[in-house]
Amino acid sequence: MKKQKNPPGLALRLVAAQRLGEVLQGANFAPFSLSEIAEGRDRSLANRLVTTALRRHGQINLMLAKYLDKGIPKKSGPLEAILRLSLAHLVFLPELGDHSAIFLAVEAARKDTRSQPFAKLVNAVLRRAQGEAHQLRHLPHQALFPETLGPLWRDTYGADAIEDFAAALVDGAPLDLTLKDSDPALIEALGATPILADTVRIETRDRPVEALPGYADGRWWVQDAAAAIPARLINLKPGARVLDLCAAPGGKTAQLIKAGYKVTALDSDADRMVRLGENLARLDYTADLVTADVLEWQPEQKFDAILLDAPCSATGTFRRHPEVIWHRSIADIAGRAALQKRFISRSLAWLEQGGVLIYCVCSLEPQEGEAHLGWLGERDDVVLDPILPTELPGLEAAVSPDGTVRTRPGLPVPSALPGESGTLDGFFIARLVRR
Repeated sequence: MKKQKNPPGLALRLVAAQRLGEVLQGANFAPFSLSEIAEGRDRSLANRLVTTALRRHGQINLMLAKYLDKGIPKKSGPLEAILRLSLAHLVFLPELGDHSAIFLAVEAARKDTRSQPFAKLVNAVLRRAQGEAHQLRHLPHQALFPETLGPLWRDTYGADAIEDFAAALVDGAPLDLTLKDSDPALIEALGATPILADTVRIETRDRPVEALPGYADGRWWVQDAAAAIPARLINLKPGARVLDLCAAPGGKTAQLIKAGYKVTALDSDADRMVRLGENLARLDYTADLVTADVLEWQPEQKFDAILLDAPCSATGTFRRHPEVIWHRSIADIAGRAALQKRFISRSLAWLEQGGVLIYCVCSLEPQEGEAHLGWLGERDDVVLDPILPTELPGLEAAVSPDGTVRTRPGLPVPSALPGESGTLDGFFIARLVRR
């Protein structure tokens, strides 16, 4: 007896549901690679399904609460991932077709012994959602964010900013690159738009980064426009000794080398340091690479500047990593803020007199950014060196009155792609000088 073949599209749906299920269990989402799904259209579709389910996670929560009186059945295996993936398809990707959303969801449920008993439930839920899809597409934007973060952001940034955040979350992020050298021909070949200093932006596309012009030649590296700001604020002479803390995967390290500094790059993650080394090799850059814990390592001599991109909640990266806002709790944020204080204190001790510390986090939480200025202001060995609006031409609005920098989704950048709002990841940046 011949083994029955899967209907078209089911294998891809199963792979996408598995990836989404891993994220629901706490993993970070990693887009499907060429080695995982070889065919470009299939890979694009799988990534689109999972990212849509993640971006719309809060709204899908409301749908599941509406259609499942008792919640997701226990010990039902991939059932939740299948339902979330299919609701994302049915409600927010109608151009893919209603029938395939329902049919493939039921077939996917039947493929696992744990979810198989609930195949009829899957059909019933999706049929109800199909009839109410128009209303479901207009669920409130506030539902896109967890109750732990949404009200905090509203109080901090205002109601209008929440609408900007929601639009940025749903739209996702384009691809930003930092150029090794200014080259108009390369920018044209990439189809890129210059936006800030040596950062250019290209439309998100389902092409492997490695296939873009200039990659193999080491002529650029991937780096969000906001993440590229901190390294530009050091302003020392070439040859200065600079330490890049929490350096992997190496974008800021590359910037510091490009500026002519003698760079030491440190990170505690050995695998990520291997990747950093590979990235620098592609760029034909060299640095002193150290794999160590910041809280245990001691340098042999002090530095002229330190760039500390501290471990943080990373909520400012939700355009690229929408799952992060659902993986973070208030306790997580408090724990990271306490760790950041230890990192800052340790870093200051490694600076020469007059040395510069750039502290930054890709977080939207004031507890991880502005709040640190309070205890730092009580120390007599460090002073805040205000960042001037003239140092960020075109992005003056990001400079706060106290001389720190706060970028966020919805804050426009000077140039944008056609149909793109020209927004940034959320970053806090402060420049400190040791007395």
